[in-house]
Amino acid sequence: MAASKSSPALLGIGDNVVDFYRDRGEFFPGGNALNVPVLAKRYGLAKTGYIGLIGNDAEGAHVRSSLDQEGVWTGRLRQAFGPNGKAVVSLDDQGDRVFLGSNKGGIQRALALRMDVEDIEAIESFGNIHTSVFSYLEPELPKIRAHAQTLTFDFSTHRDPTYIASVAPHITGAFLSGSGLSDGEVDGLIQYVAGFGVTTVGVTRGSDGAFWLADGRRYRQGIKPANVVDTLGAGDSFLAGYLTGVLTGRSIEAALDFAAECASATCGYFGAFGYPHPASD
Repeated sequence: MAASKSSPALLGIGDNVVDFYRDRGEFFPGGNALNVPVLAKRYGLAKTGYIGLIGNDAEGAHVRSSLDQEGVWTGRLRQAFGPNGKAVVSLDDQGDRVFLGSNKGGIQRALALRMDVEDIEAIESFGNIHTSVFSYLEPELPKIRAHAQTLTFDFSTHRDPTYIASVAPHITGAFLSGSGLSDGEVDGLIQYVAGFGVTTVGVTRGSDGAFWLADGRRYRQGIKPANVVDTLGAGDSFLAGYLTGVLTGRSIEAALDFAAECASATCGYFGAFGYPHPASD
């Protein structure tokens, strides 16, 4: 996955939510396509941006405010009448997140993003694009890929072969959760995705670390020691750290090691990147 010839940049397109911590009575901004560029900027990328759809409620306003405070470009952010995406979570006694429910993406799923001329200009300007299975952008992937240098996609736990086959031909990097898979099953999954021409395939498996394929070579990355307060956002931090590493010229090994450090640090605080806000319900 090559960096742009100019200063490397990364644009997230798609999902955003607030994660409502029921036991704490507060919510935090989140969502894979939003977390990755926010965290990548923290990790050293000078230019990151986010295109998405927020609601006209307190949750949507908080997402926008958090992006502004982080200095992430939001020139193509949309706002619509309706609820922002929201997930309800709790934590177990190990700090692992437990999802209790959601509003299925709120207004973003109801309306769905479609790329127009100004969005395409932003895609060409940033060059490196990231999105996810929760962004409902599958119809737009061919158009995005046609104007992007790289297009990475987080499948989360969506490992259905038919779905992968519909997405993988349009992306350059794929990231998946390997929760519950054996080593052999992880290897088979990586081979299957790579068979569509995807040059970077990463599978994370919690405390077992990450299994990686990049430019024809296989890698394995262990986790780093962490003072675990909350694991929510750790996977997105790993991905943001890895992308930051490779886009700024680090070797794959160094980028993976840096990614593990980033994920470990995220486990030490609540939310994917902070910004707690008292909830009204």
